[in-house]
Amino acid sequence: MSAAPLFPAGAALVLGASGGIGASVAEVLAADCSAVALVGNRRMETVEALAGRLRDAGHQASTHRADVRDRAGLDRLVEAVLAEHGRIHTLVWAVGPLVEQHYLADTPEAAWRAAIDIELHGLVSAVSAVLPAMRAAGGGSIVHLGSAGHLRWPDRDGLSVVPKAANESFLRGIAREEGRHGIRANSVLVGVIDAGMFHDLMAKGAFPEGWTEQTLAMLSVKRWGRPEEIGHAVSFLASVRAAYVTGQQINVSGGFGL
Repeated sequence: MSAAPLFPAGAALVLGASGGIGASVAEVLAADCSAVALVGNRRMETVEALAGRLRDAGHQASTHRADVRDRAGLDRLVEAVLAEHGRIHTLVWAVGPLVEQHYLADTPEAAWRAAIDIELHGLVSAVSAVLPAMRAAGGGSIVHLGSAGHLRWPDRDGLSVVPKAANESFLRGIAREEGRHGIRANSVLVGVIDAGMFHDLMAKGAFPEGWTEQTLAMLSVKRWGRPEEIGHAVSFLASVRAAYVTGQQINVSGGFGL
């Protein structure tokens, strides 16, 4: 007897699929037999290449371009994904611009405004765009990639942690208010992951001398995380196995903050 499917019909809408972690999340979801709608903006060639690999492996994948700061564009994105896949069973928020490292007191005001506009206003707009379709379909799941920095403050990473902390509060409200419609909202708290932005910041020399040793010393599991480990947590929260889980956080950080 074949196993029951892990996901409802339709697709997981992965915003931020051009990033190292977002791409890995999409790969895990596809391997777990979900169709995926991959969304990028400036690096669409990366998104198209990912979709090609997934299709070659026998998975269903579509590609879409959207700027999360454009609410009307997000409405058009939802319409396009529904036209292609019939339903959006999960919204995955993996959006995250390269986060410059500043102490809070030294963070330029323009950088704060840009981070809030993309990370917070972008998430609010994306969730608002997808909620009507999820309600009409009888439910859905929202999975947000947050920060393990909520549990122990990481110096100079405020441009990432602060907007994501606001997102956590927003999603708790969504979990509370939308549960009556069968809609769940959860977060995966992301630690230091050996992919994407971490590689970019290392290449720029963004971390001070001794940072690697000090950070590893704060981990219970003495290594950097792998991007697919974030994908496994996202897939669980999106799946029927987490059907009674909402308003929660899974900390995937090797014990950072313990």
